[in-house]
Amino acid sequence: MFPSILIVDDEPSILQSLKGILSDEGFEVLTASNGYEALKTIENESPDLVLLDVWMPGIDGLDTLKEIKKDNQHIQVIIITGHGTIDTAVKATKLGAYDFIEKPLSIDKVIVTINNALNFRRLEEENRYLRKKTIEKHSLTGQSPSIMKLQQEIHTAAPTDAWILITGENGTGKELVARTIHQFSRRSDKPMIDVNCSKIQEDFMDSELFGHEKGAFSGATSKKIGKFELANQGTLFLDEIGDMGIASQGKLLRILEDKKFQRVGGGRDIHVDVRIIASTNKKLELEIQNGQFREDLFFRLNVVPIYVPPLRERLEDIPILTSTFLKELSKENQNTPQNVTQEVIELFNVYSWPGNVREMKNLLGRLAITVNKETIEASDIPAPYNPYLFVDTEATDSLFAFSSFSDARKAFEKTYILKKLNQYGQSVQNTAKAIGESVTYVQKILQNID
Repeated sequence: MFPSILIVDDEPSILQSLKGILSDEGFEVLTASNGYEALKTIENESPDLVLLDVWMPGIDGLDTLKEIKKDNQHIQVIIITGHGTIDTAVKATKLGAYDFIEKPLSIDKVIVTINNALNFRRLEEENRYLRKKTIEKHSLTGQSPSIMKLQQEIHTAAPTDAWILITGENGTGKELVARTIHQFSRRSDKPMIDVNCSKIQEDFMDSELFGHEKGAFSGATSKKIGKFELANQGTLFLDEIGDMGIASQGKLLRILEDKKFQRVGGGRDIHVDVRIIASTNKKLELEIQNGQFREDLFFRLNVVPIYVPPLRERLEDIPILTSTFLKELSKENQNTPQNVTQEVIELFNVYSWPGNVREMKNLLGRLAITVNKETIEASDIPAPYNPYLFVDTEATDSLFAFSSFSDARKAFEKTYILKKLNQYGQSVQNTAKAIGESVTYVQKILQNID
């Protein structure tokens, strides 16, 4: 479905002719004959764009524009008038109008201006999203084999229309992978709409995905356009699809097969052309065995599987990720540390990173605030990222208190390694060399400290 347009004009002939033309173009058209009626319609219907006449009875177009922009900044407004002046155009622009068209109207110009305004709105939304993701965008930065493989899979799958299932732990960058695929796809000039399935209650899933008509249920005080409709000709990203309830999974499967649906409380079919990208942090094969996920939906979504590796499987990327995040943080605060010591990198290499790249970003953001020097050192790293802080290496408990030789040996290894690590500046590499063991051996001991 095309976006909805509200035409506001006190001339019936203008309303009728514009409604007919824009309806033929595929837009959903609403009309109002004055400012009060327009504001009420916007409250109930939430149109995507308003064509607004300046000279009308009651509140005029500029006052109506001012009221629209108070609570609906995202709605694009195009001013139309038969009494255009430079002063009026300037006022309208300052109040937030996208453009200004004089009567008699050129239909070609009206349609071009509408399409430009809607594209501008889409770009604004994407820019807002990207501004939030200035650091997260680097989640795929690196030269490790697993990241190189992931990047190759993205560039291979993106230009196709194949449906994709992205798997991986929380914080690995699954949403970023989905957005990258969309940006390199043939649908990149159309919207990518995301649905976080883990945050939507089952009772509201139908309304969220398919939309609803006014009065469809208690609380439905206005019409709502669903995510499928918003994503038409673009991409629908179903984030954490494994958290969707079984009932909603069945409805989703039907829509994916039929490529049509009805809004809740509606009676007409709405046809859509949508590319589906789904993600999950769950093992869906196990969810299927446990009766929590439909096998037919899994096979429908899993046309191209893409796995996003956790940070512990791409330790080679830690130095470049650390450097990249600190550079980004320094743009916000000039006093941010510029680099870290090799000992810090070694500490990062032995930590398991359950929160993955997102956790690393958060830690560096914390250190950027608390460390007031150019270089972050090992002594600046807090628990649990610094294994030395977990154990009191000055403890004097006798090793003979252990009933098992195996337990005593483990305790000795732990205490010995931590003491040596402290002696050699918390450098795993220097400690391993000094005690005549491999770096892997030292890392294994540190990883087992709890």
